[in-house]
Amino acid sequence: MAEHAAPEYATAEGNDYVSHEGTYEAFLHIAFIGSIHVINTVIGLCIGGAVHNWLVGCLIIFIVAPAALIQGIMSGTRTSSYVALAISAVALLLTAA
Repeated sequence: MAEHAAPEYATAEGNDYVSHEGTYEAFLHIAFIGSIHVINTVIGLCIGGAVHNWLVGCLIIFIVAPAALIQGIMSGTRTSSYVALAISAVALLLTAA
């Protein structure tokens, strides 16, 4: 039967808990910037399809959003995703008015 004692990470052999934490942090980062990328794409499609301004919509879909995604993956920061989302939101507000 299994023991019901608390696990002792510091004394376990082959402990790669730090590696697990790093992998989890990387997963959360990719999930976050991927979600922002999807939101930017939806905003671009909204601008193109609903507002009928495909020039601005395609600019967001094909230039701003992928550039922010690639920069976020390469650098490990979320700033580019925030900036791309702000640009997309401003473009949506300006074209919808």
